[in-house]
Amino acid sequence: MPTPSVARPPMHRRGFIQTLAGSATACILPRAATAATGAPTERLLLGMDNFAVRAMGWKAGELLEYAAGLKLDTLLISDLEAYSSLDEGYLRELRAQAGQLQVQIYAGSWSICPSSVRFKNQWGTAEEHLRIGIRVARALGSPVFRVILGGADDRKTPGGIRARIADTVQVLKACETQARDAGVRIAVENHAGDMHSWELLELIEKAGPAFVGANIDSGNSTWTLEDPMDVLERLGPHVVCSSLRDNMIWDTEDGASIAWTAAGEGLMDWKSYTTRWRQLCPQVPIQIETISGFSRNFPYKKAEFWQHYEKRPEAMAGFEAMARRGRPIPGFKAPEGPGKKQAEQEFQKGELERSIRYLRETIGLGRKA
Repeated sequence: MPTPSVARPPMHRRGFIQTLAGSATACILPRAATAATGAPTERLLLGMDNFAVRAMGWKAGELLEYAAGLKLDTLLISDLEAYSSLDEGYLRELRAQAGQLQVQIYAGSWSICPSSVRFKNQWGTAEEHLRIGIRVARALGSPVFRVILGGADDRKTPGGIRARIADTVQVLKACETQARDAGVRIAVENHAGDMHSWELLELIEKAGPAFVGANIDSGNSTWTLEDPMDVLERLGPHVVCSSLRDNMIWDTEDGASIAWTAAGEGLMDWKSYTTRWRQLCPQVPIQIETISGFSRNFPYKKAEFWQHYEKRPEAMAGFEAMARRGRPIPGFKAPEGPGKKQAEQEFQKGELERSIRYLRETIGLGRKA
């Protein structure tokens, strides 16, 4: 059993960045050769976001065992409710369990924007919530603490999304010293249509890219009518965490419908995507967060849609090209009755496990292959 961690002294900027660079590659793992040079290079880390199997209701220890069973390198636990306790002793035990299983924990939670429609005060104020998260991440040995601003409805609130960005930046700056001392980067996600990629970049730059980065979500990228590859190009140098899935998009009379899918079953070119990932953020894990079974229509061909979004034709081009290649796909609804929960669980596990298998066997990801 690994020795539990002890409190670390405050870290200067150079040490902070060096720690982050090495945190995801602490274990000696298999290497692959690049086609161009033949030189050995590490395979990209492969992991999961626990929200992919939310119907299971598992706590952190069970999630670690499941991730280890799938031979994953990392596990993003994206909500604090997954922990049985936030006490230091319990968190150190989880860190030891993760070390034994050779699964790196990435920690996270939800909104830290006090004026967001998604913000909840169950962890106190927005600053208190973030400080708790930083402490949890440090205790677990997580290099990041993933958070969100909110969702698409925040674009309709007074002052719009940029007012919400300003409120979030204020919270981040208030917790900068604690984050830097803990060696924890704050990973802000492009979440549920809240921010275009250029707006998230603006947030990172205003808060401070030395301690704030992006948790990139390829599914949420399409909810702001962007091509996930374009979003990776823009945010890649700032990406420190991920929650990824595939997308099926198809034209409709007033816009386009979007359905999230298992990796390899949508329109994303994962070979190109992961090749570019290796160039922009090679130490960051590819973590899968499948959320499938439904579609949502975005009536962007109607003028009123753009009251709350910024229209950039060059950004729309990639999205519309995807929509022209797509096709409608059926949804999933668990049958009513005593077997409903089990059906939901099996569906969610199936989506995730097919994604992992595709990315490992076809794309060549993961260091436990």
